[in-house]
Amino acid sequence: MIPEAPLEPTPGGLAPGGEGWFVVNAREARWLTGTFGAYTRFEGDARFPQLGVNIGVVAPGQPFCMYHGEGAQEDFLVLSGECLLLIEGQERRLRAWDFVHCPAWTEHVLVGAGDGPCAVLAVGARPDDGVVYPVSELALRHGAGVERETQEPSEAYAGLPPDVDADYPDGALPG
Repeated sequence: MIPEAPLEPTPGGLAPGGEGWFVVNAREARWLTGTFGAYTRFEGDARFPQLGVNIGVVAPGQPFCMYHGEGAQEDFLVLSGECLLLIEGQERRLRAWDFVHCPAWTEHVLVGAGDGPCAVLAVGARPDDGVVYPVSELALRHGAGVERETQEPSEAYAGLPPDVDADYPDGALPG
């Protein structure tokens, strides 16, 4: 039998206190904030070994991360608001309930757009084959690109302050 993981309070909300199954409401889960908006990963100290799941919320013009490709698929569902999808050198406008599928090594990033916050559910396999942050003029124009290609996240995000625990951003999620 798989045990239930206890939910433990953190400065940003509830997080699982170990391995096992659990249920947590996204508004009550641990939230963090930083350069790339607010987000919850639903994880505690123990990371999910096979699948990453998170909800991110950004303001217009704010990227969710750096433009990248990785060795595993990643998928996105826009929950509310609008954003721009920068993908393989193209730009697409997305709105609530648009779904994006990125096979392994698809270069991509999402950037908030419209006149209010954008919330996105992101799901992806944990890549074993690494990640690449390519130079992209399109991504650089949106503040989501690197000046020099790298395969090291620590280089791509160098100089950015660490994310910190935060309260759930009121009104960020629909319903």
